[in-house]
Amino acid sequence: MSESLDLTHSDLAIQDKAFINNEFVSSASGKTFENLSPIDGRKLADVAECDSEDVDCAVKAARVAFKDGRWSRAHPKKRKSILLKFADLILDHAKELAMLDTLDMGKPIAYTERIDARATANTVQWYAEAIDKVYDEVAPTGDKSLGLVTREPLGVIGAVVPWNFPAVMASWKFAPALAAGNSVILKPAEQSPLSALKLAELAAQAGLPEGVFNVLPGFGETAGQALGRHMDVDMVAFTGSTEVGKYFLVYAGESNMKHISLECGGKSPNIILSDVPDLDAAARAAGMAIFFNSGQVCTASSRLLVQKDIHDEFLEKVKAVGDYMKPGNPLDPNTKMGTMVDQTQLSRVMDYIDIGQKEGAELAFGGKQVNKETGGAYVQPTIFDGVKNNMRIAQEEIFGPVLTTLTFEDEDEAVQIANDTIYGLQASLWTSDINKAHNMARRLKAGTVNINTTDGGDMTVPFGGYKQSGVGRDKSLHGLHKYTQLKTTFIQLS
Repeated sequence: MSESLDLTHSDLAIQDKAFINNEFVSSASGKTFENLSPIDGRKLADVAECDSEDVDCAVKAARVAFKDGRWSRAHPKKRKSILLKFADLILDHAKELAMLDTLDMGKPIAYTERIDARATANTVQWYAEAIDKVYDEVAPTGDKSLGLVTREPLGVIGAVVPWNFPAVMASWKFAPALAAGNSVILKPAEQSPLSALKLAELAAQAGLPEGVFNVLPGFGETAGQALGRHMDVDMVAFTGSTEVGKYFLVYAGESNMKHISLECGGKSPNIILSDVPDLDAAARAAGMAIFFNSGQVCTASSRLLVQKDIHDEFLEKVKAVGDYMKPGNPLDPNTKMGTMVDQTQLSRVMDYIDIGQKEGAELAFGGKQVNKETGGAYVQPTIFDGVKNNMRIAQEEIFGPVLTTLTFEDEDEAVQIANDTIYGLQASLWTSDINKAHNMARRLKAGTVNINTTDGGDMTVPFGGYKQSGVGRDKSLHGLHKYTQLKTTFIQLS
C-alpha cells in the first residue's frame, strides 16, 4: 500500500453546500464541518453544517412545491420521464459518484463503480417504471354504492440515511418517495455527504422542479433531530442504528405523530448445517458476508453458526477468505477490502475485539489495526471462535469485519441460538434438504431468510426487519406504498 495516496483528483468536482429549492446554498449559520477521508485522514471539503433553521427553510420549500402540485399532481408520465432521465444521468456520472463514495468512506473503488453507482441508478429506474403501473382499488360493495380506494402522496418526507452505502441507501428512500409524488428532504450521514450533493445536482438537471428534492448535510443531533421533530414533516424514513431509530419514534410522538419507517441494526445468523450442498461455496459466502464493505453492512452475517461435526473444517476455509480480504488502498482497483468509515468507528471495532478476548472467546484470526502509517482507518478481518451467545460480541452490533463463531448440535438448537437476539433483519441457512430449509425458515424471526446464499434479493422483494431491526420495508412496491396514504371515497348511488 502506498504511503501517500493521490486524493487531489483535480477533475473531480466536490460540492460542499446544501441544496434547497434547486439552489446550492451555505448553511444559515455559515457553519461548516470537516469532511475527512478515512483512506489517509486527508480533508476533502468543508461542508455546510445545516441545523434547524436550514430544515425550516427546506421544509417550507418542499411544502410549497407539494401544495401547488408541480410534482405531486404532475401526470404520471411526466414524473416517470423525469425520473428515468435522472437514472440515466446517474449512470452517466457513475464513475464520479463512485469516486465520491470511495473517498468519503474508504470503500474499494471496484465496488463503488460496479455495485453502488449502478444500484443507485437501478433503484431510481425501477421506481420510475412503477409509477404508471400502480393501480387504485374499487371496493366490492353492492350495486347501490361505489367504494373507491385511492393512494395519495403523504407530503413532505424526511430521509435520514447512513454512511455505509451513501448513494444506494439514499435512493432506497428518495426514489419511491418521489415516484409517489412527495417532496423530499435528504439528510445524508455527516461522514459521507458528497454523493448525496452530487445526486441533488443531477436531479435538478433531470428536471425535478424547485423544492421537490432537497439535501441537507449536517449532524444527526441537530439537522436529523430537527427533521424528526418538525411539525410540517409528514414522514421520516430512517436507516441506521437501533439506538437512533428509537429517537425518531420519540420525536414523532412529541411532535405531529408523523409516519416513521425504520431500518435499523442487525446481528444476522448464518447457519451451516452438516448437509451443506457445497462447503467451499458456503465458506466463501460466509467470509464475504462479514468482510465485504469492512463489515459495515446492516445485514452482515456476523454470527456464524456451524454444526459441530463440520466446525473445524469449515472454519479453516473461512479463515482463508479472511486471508484473501487484506485491507488495502481503496483507490486500487484490485483492493478487496478498504477502511472503516472513520477513526471513531475504527476505535469502536478495536474495542469490541478487546471485549471479545476479555469475555473468553478465542481470537482465531486477525484482530489488528493495520496500515497505521497512512493515517487511515484500516483493520484486519477478524474471526472469533468458541463464542457463547450471551457474550457481547455475539449480541451487539459491531458494524465491522468481526465474525463470531458458535456451534450447535441440531436444527432446534440452531434456531434457538439464531433467534436469541433483539434483532431480526436477516438470517441465512445452508442445507441440501428442502424440507429443512422451509421448516427452519418459518421458525427464524427475520425479515429476510436466505437459503444457500447470504445475499439474496433484488428490487422486486421487500427489505426490512423484525423486532428491534425496525418497522416498515424498503424496496419493491411495498417500499413505494409506504410513502402514500389510503383514502376511501364512498359514493351512495340513487
